[in-house]
Amino acid sequence: MLFCQLGQAQSLREIYEGLQTSEGKLVHLGMEKAPRHSTLAYANQHRPWEIYRDLFTALLTHLRARLPVSAKTPLELPKGKLYSLDSTLIDLCAKVFDWAKYRTAKGAVKIHLLLDHDGLLPEFAVITDGKAADIGVARKFSFLKGSMVVFDRGYCDYDWFAGLREKGVHFVTRLKDNASWVSVESRPVPADSNVRQDDIAAFTQHDSEDNKRFFRRVVWWDEKGKREYAFLTNHLDLDATVVAAVYKQRWQIELLFKALKQNLPIKTFVGTSANALKIQIWTALIALLLVRYLQLRSRLQLHLSRFVALLRHQLFVYRDLWRFLDEPFEGPLPLRDDYIPPQPNLFSESDVGQHNNSITGADSQPQPKTGNGTDASALLSTALTTVLS
Repeated sequence: MLFCQLGQAQSLREIYEGLQTSEGKLVHLGMEKAPRHSTLAYANQHRPWEIYRDLFTALLTHLRARLPVSAKTPLELPKGKLYSLDSTLIDLCAKVFDWAKYRTAKGAVKIHLLLDHDGLLPEFAVITDGKAADIGVARKFSFLKGSMVVFDRGYCDYDWFAGLREKGVHFVTRLKDNASWVSVESRPVPADSNVRQDDIAAFTQHDSEDNKRFFRRVVWWDEKGKREYAFLTNHLDLDATVVAAVYKQRWQIELLFKALKQNLPIKTFVGTSANALKIQIWTALIALLLVRYLQLRSRLQLHLSRFVALLRHQLFVYRDLWRFLDEPFEGPLPLRDDYIPPQPNLFSESDVGQHNNSITGADSQPQPKTGNGTDASALLSTALTTVLS
């Protein structure tokens, strides 16, 4: 399935035939021969997709411990990690994927993803049907105490916001335009910044006498877009400009979804069952995790799409991986002086010279060509015809 993702195979038969053409190199992967497409179909139907989820989790733990220092998020927070939470919809044909109910004539599944901004690695994912509400899945996520989570207005739930505060988890989101709030305290704003307003706010319709819920509302002026943004956070001590910068980092998860759909087969599936679809999505996340880690280890700052394309052409090429990451366009090493080819060269000068001598004779004069005779050009022509056929 990794070959399906990195090689961009569109069907089980294409996976089988692609691997079959490289059977000599599959031995180094512990495979004697390529599995047939019927074997792949059976595995997609009966092998639990949870295996791939657990593999993703184990691989993430292994790679996170080996991230370079440069992979850390450039945004400085007082403490804790920065996460982004969002979801993306994958459209499906309702007639083929009849189990993925979404609309009358349209099926869909939804990927709920948590992004770790240290290295921009996917932290975890939940795959649901297209009708599942984002906030319903978000309540099942657990975050480390002291971490910061950023999400859009689709996750607006004041009870959930209060629960995050009780657990010591900070968040930044957009405030809905129709939100009913009152200002409890108005804080001064720097004169030379784009911060227009900084208030301690309370949502009276969600408060009770014994449970006052206070949040912070920051209004930011976007000079480029010429519009205001109202942010909501439960971090009362964070600088107002940092609050706006944190929400701006949420765009990274949108870029991740774009890279996932553009560079990996995540919209064309090789199986139609729910199990096969989840297997392909989890293997896509595993492939994205590997590619992103290799991209971080590379000295070159290549775009993810270019990096995936380079890897796709080198899947079964014997090269030093770490050297390839830094010098992907480096030519092969020169041959040694005492190198002996494993088989005779069709165009070697010695062979052609010996053949010419046998034709021309001892006096090195050209002989007239007879009906059964031949010359060097005819020999090469016959040999090329044999090779090409």
